[in-house]
Amino acid sequence: MKPVLAIVVAILLFGAGVLLAPRLQPWLTYFGHEAAASPSAGSTETGANPRKPVKYRHPMNPTIFSDTPAKDDMGMDYIPVYADGDSDGDNGPGIVIAPEVVNNLGVRSAPVERGDLARRIETVGYIDYDERALSHVHLRASGWVENLKVRTLGERVRKGDLLMEVYAPDLTNAQEEYLQSLRGGISLLKVSARDRLLALGVPESQIREVEKEGRVRQLTAVYARQDGIVSALNIREGMYVMPQTELMTLADPSTVWIKVEVFEKQAGWLAVGQKAAVHLPHAPGEVWQGVVEYIYPDVDPKTRTVRARLRFPNPGERLKFNMFADVVIHATPRANALRIPREALIPTGTEQRVIVALGEGRFEARPVKTGIESGDRVEILEGLKEGEQVVTSAQFLLDSESSIRASIKRLTAPPKPEIWTEGVINTVEADSRTLNVTHEPIPELNWPTMTMDFPTAKDVTLDGLKPDRKMRFRISEGEDGRYQIDAIDPSSPALLPPGEKGVRTQP
Repeated sequence: MKPVLAIVVAILLFGAGVLLAPRLQPWLTYFGHEAAASPSAGSTETGANPRKPVKYRHPMNPTIFSDTPAKDDMGMDYIPVYADGDSDGDNGPGIVIAPEVVNNLGVRSAPVERGDLARRIETVGYIDYDERALSHVHLRASGWVENLKVRTLGERVRKGDLLMEVYAPDLTNAQEEYLQSLRGGISLLKVSARDRLLALGVPESQIREVEKEGRVRQLTAVYARQDGIVSALNIREGMYVMPQTELMTLADPSTVWIKVEVFEKQAGWLAVGQKAAVHLPHAPGEVWQGVVEYIYPDVDPKTRTVRARLRFPNPGERLKFNMFADVVIHATPRANALRIPREALIPTGTEQRVIVALGEGRFEARPVKTGIESGDRVEILEGLKEGEQVVTSAQFLLDSESSIRASIKRLTAPPKPEIWTEGVINTVEADSRTLNVTHEPIPELNWPTMTMDFPTAKDVTLDGLKPDRKMRFRISEGEDGRYQIDAIDPSSPALLPPGEKGVRTQP
């Protein structure tokens, strides 16, 4: 009978456990798992020197804080932040990030190196005419344009091609005077009249035709002085023009200028004769090699840039006027420079800084002074040493974390130092809770030995305090600005030895 009863009791207990398990699970979880996990995410530390967190920081977003322990959307505990600015109890320099967080953030670092730092000036230029190969067409007498041969921009002409003919009364009169000098036979007049025709721009070939035909030509021919293209055309058929009128401009495309603008901070790198490479969008992979031919002496007041000029031969005329080009000027490199990757630099409004990886998950934000930039490298003048590691990814999150902790440190008032001293009690006024004491020198306040009245804090008992007793006490600044006695050593007061009295001097 007993074995059957035991089996029935066991079955009942098992059924009760199955029914009550869901209801007891939250309590078991709390007293088991949560209680065990609370020290790692708890609100205070235990041990010889317990500390209480002032805030709790979001584990993934350092700008989110909570006044109480909390969890994020993924169930991760908020990280406690203590009054000294640390999150894990370590009071060393910088901040400490858990290894798993470092891995999740994808933190990468690079060494601080020394080496030659190439000074490459990367800029944009535009192709322009070689001004030394330009020629402008003007008349030397007023007249009308007739028989215009060049009618559109960009037309090509050869040296000696007819550009136009003009009717100018001054030119016809000069021809008539020359014919009269030929008929008169006076050689001096003949030379003078011929020179006048040449001075007025009449071509030598037309003068010979006038001599040959013996008559005045009403239209005077204007010929091209060089090969080129018409880059400017300011006239049309039948226009009246004067000597100051620019009729057209001829440009030689066999050589071109590339004008570039260099930032003011890189102006000291430029020098005449430096090699330059030009890349054009329409010819990927091709490079045109040239040199810096001239550096303009002024700075553009609008763009604050220094202008320079490069000269390039243009076989096949592949370099088109007004085309943009990517230009790289190779300046003299900076030798043995301390350098870091440019992505490691964190620019701010007042300074530049980097995140230095100190090892074992510790990072430190450090201000630096930078020099030149070249490609993906930046020169470091102050703040780093060769061989140190700087963070090149996720550095902005680490910098934000460091700044937040520094702000908390600034907002947290530093503890006031305790000031203990000894003195002799002269009088005890119980009604006003005031002690007149002759105290010893207090170096913390630069006080000499003197006699003065001290109010006492509310929690300081006056029982057992009598005149001519020596005691050790602590003072602090009260709300009214006066120093008060806020603690008395329990071993005091003690009766003075026979014959010893306090020195009673007024403050």
